[in-house]
Amino acid sequence: MSTPQQPKLRFFSNPRSRARMVRWMLEECGADYETIELEFGPEMKSPEYLSINPMGKVPALQHGDAVVTETGAILAYLAELFPEKRLAPAMGSPERASYFRWLFFVAGPVEAVTTARNEGWLQSQTHQQAISAGFGRFDDMLNTLLHAVAGKRYVCGDHFTAADLYLASYIGWSMMDGSLPRRPEFEAYATPLLQRAASVRADEIDGDMQAAAMAPVV
Repeated sequence: MSTPQQPKLRFFSNPRSRARMVRWMLEECGADYETIELEFGPEMKSPEYLSINPMGKVPALQHGDAVVTETGAILAYLAELFPEKRLAPAMGSPERASYFRWLFFVAGPVEAVTTARNEGWLQSQTHQQAISAGFGRFDDMLNTLLHAVAGKRYVCGDHFTAADLYLASYIGWSMMDGSLPRRPEFEAYATPLLQRAASVRADEIDGDMQAAAMAPVV
């Protein structure tokens, strides 16, 4: 009996966004996918795209009738869609608990507190305000993140997962733009992961797309 053909993945992206993380994941999965590049502004706010993601942001992934938005959710979805790639720990394993913990830690406190700090919203933050905000203090987040990756090749046992992809991507970018300090623990963890073949391929694809978008019209 033949296996029913899976609907093609449609990946809504911009190479100057967090969609680069999703492209790395798609390349890790060996997925057959179509890229729809959207420019910031009117294209992302068009009625057609808002019907896919009402937030008018990328990344988004369309898989048949299913739509997934939010970077962490897309990474987790793809890990489940391609189980043979072992990008998520086995159901019920202790490693799976760590996997979800660190996926959501990046999507939640790390993203929120680094953005708040970059925008200057934490300058006069009191202890009570940190509690009320929900994402805590920058130093607490930083120490938690350092402890998570220090001395480790992977954060969920002895195998690369989507959680590593998310962490390495965010740490790498954040050290470059100054959102996170350059610490030896971060460098030792993220650098080898960012050199994985799928990561390099994804960067090349996005780099070519970005260069093409910036090329003068002849």
